Amino acid sequence: MNDLTSIDALMRSVAVIPVLVIEDAAHAEPIARALVEGGLTALEVTLRTPAALDVIRAMARVEGAVVGAGTVLNPRDLDAALAAGAEFIVSPGLTDPLTDAAKANGVPYLPGVANAADIMRGLDHGLDRFKFFPAEASGGLKALKALAAPFHQVRFCPTGGITETSAPDWLAETAVLCVGGSWVVKPGTPDVAAIRKAAAAAAALRR
Repeated sequence: MNDLTSIDALMRSVAVIPVLVIEDAAHAEPIARALVEGGLTALEVTLRTPAALDVIRAMARVEGAVVGAGTVLNPRDLDAALAAGAEFIVSPGLTDPLTDAAKANGVPYLPGVANAADIMRGLDHGLDRFKFFPAEASGGLKALKALAAPFHQVRFCPTGGITETSAPDWLAETAVLCVGGSWVVKPGTPDVAAIRKAAAAAAALRR
């Protein structure tokens, strides 16, 4: 997958992973092309719409795009996402069945954590890269810094409530490798020029 064989490499490849909620699979290819052209290559398609798996299939055909599935809740979701062409998996939380399934499939996996217990459970599974979610609702940057202190080996992709304005503050934190953001692609019919411009601005946030 573009040599991004680990979740760490994937997280380091972009400053922002766009979190995509797409209702119409016909929009998938133009959105993916605009994002890649703007410099964002890791794309998280959330499994929140009936079209999501078709969106993953379409985006996976776009050269340069590394397409993952988000809102993966269980091993069934994981299997469906991988069958559609997903190259990495993101979940809102951390469960033993999903973690075991991800490890068994050898797929880069970014589970959501919100507290120390979640992180410790992940470490027990051999994981040290997590999505901090929901980032703002879980205490924001102050909470992440407090969590990062005792877990020096852990790195995060904060997601949830992060904006174009607040992203640089998150990215300035050593424990943060990238952020997840829904602001790059607005809902509805895609404006590819606007998406390309927003992607280029987000890509430039890499410190």
